[in-house]
Amino acid sequence: MAADRVRRRLTDTDAKEPMVPGAVLRGVTLDCADPRTLAGFYGALTGMRELFAADEFVALTSGSGCDLGFQKVDGYRAPQWPGQDVPQQFHLDFRADDLDAMEKRALELGATKPDHQPGDGRWRVLLDPAGHPFCLTPS
Repeated sequence: MAADRVRRRLTDTDAKEPMVPGAVLRGVTLDCADPRTLAGFYGALTGMRELFAADEFVALTSGSGCDLGFQKVDGYRAPQWPGQDVPQQFHLDFRADDLDAMEKRALELGATKPDHQPGDGRWRVLLDPAGHPFCLTPS
């Protein structure tokens, strides 16, 4: 029901109340056991550079306004793909001009490729070194 109200509000051009500016996504943070290692993987994969680093948290930036963070979680359990015994919660998607070359690079950096590959080859699902699924999609 709340989604219907939001949808109605966003499409109601005759609204009497002024529209409040929308929230801007600032970043995404992944739970992990070792923030520095996971940040190193994603930094090498994406070209993002370190913005902040501490034992418990590392942030990467590209200057786009949306940073990628990694926070240490004691007792971290990797998501299970495609199963949901430990839910993935969300995953990241990355565009790649050359899927084969980007997949090869990700695997060289420590990603793994699970057997389950939905999408009939239109995209690739890989697992980062902490077990988070992520997708490589064509540009």
